[in-house]
Amino acid sequence: MAHPAPTRPSLIERLRALRLRRPKDREQLLELLRAAYHSSLLDGDALSMIEGVLQVSEMQVRDIMVPRAQMDVIDISESPEKFIPLVIQAAHSRFPVIEDSKDHVIGILLAKDLLRYYAGEEEFDVRDMLRPAVYIPEAKRLNVLLKDFRASRNHMAIVVDEYGGVAGLVTIEDVIEQIVGDIEDEYDFDETADDIIPDKGGAFRVKATTEIEKFNSAFGTSFSDQESDTIGGMLLARFGHMPKRGEQLSVGNLNFKILRADSRRLHLVRVETRARPGPERT
Repeated sequence: MAHPAPTRPSLIERLRALRLRRPKDREQLLELLRAAYHSSLLDGDALSMIEGVLQVSEMQVRDIMVPRAQMDVIDISESPEKFIPLVIQAAHSRFPVIEDSKDHVIGILLAKDLLRYYAGEEEFDVRDMLRPAVYIPEAKRLNVLLKDFRASRNHMAIVVDEYGGVAGLVTIEDVIEQIVGDIEDEYDFDETADDIIPDKGGAFRVKATTEIEKFNSAFGTSFSDQESDTIGGMLLARFGHMPKRGEQLSVGNLNFKILRADSRRLHLVRVETRARPGPERT
C-alpha cells in the first residue's frame, strides 16, 4: 500500500518553529528569517514583506513623504479650465487644494469628483467638492500612520513641521510600498516586455534597469557606462538624490521624467527629445 506523501508545514507552523528559537533582538530575528528563506521555509516575497513590516515600525513620515516643493497642488483661485491640465498630467487620484500658499491647505480634491464638472453641472464649485485635510507631524511613525489610515479610511495626510508649516504630504500607498515594494500603476508593463517602448507624443517609456549600452544604441547617445551600468544608475548620479515621481532632468537633447520610483530605487522613466538639443554631457 502506498504511503501518503508528507504534507509541507503551513506558514503558521513554520513561523511557530522559528519562534521556539526565541531571537533576542531584531537582528537575530532577521537572521532567523533569512535562514528560513535559504532553507526554503519562506519564499522571497514573504521574506521581503516581513522585512518591510519591521522596517516600517522604525521609520517616520519624514523618511518617505513627498517634499513640499514637489507637491502637486490646486489653487482654489484657479478655474477648472486652468488646473484640470495639471490633474491630467500628474495622474494622481487626490490633490491638496491651497489658498494663497502651500501653508494653507483648505482641503483635498478627489480627481473623480471632477466628473461632475464634465457632466456640465451648472453650480459646480470646487469648495463644495473638498474633503477635510488631515495633518500629521513629520515624526509620526509609519506603523501608527498606517493604522490611522485604515481606521479613518483616509488615503492622504498633510505633513507639518515643528513650526506648523507644511513640510510635504504622504499617502497610504507610500506606506504600503515600504512593505510590499512598488505598487503597479498605469505606467507598468509586463516584466518580459521590451525595456524601451513607445509612448504618446513621440516619447518612450524606459525601464530604469535598461543597460546604458542598449540605451545608447536606441537613442543615438554616448553616455558612459564606466560608473553606472544602467540608465537608472546614471540618472541617480545626475540627480544627486533619490528622485520622486514627476521629477525631471534634461541631459543633452533628452528630457527624463520619473514615472515610477519608491524610496529605494527607480523603476520607470519617460524619455523625450527636446526641441532644442544642447551639448551632451557624458
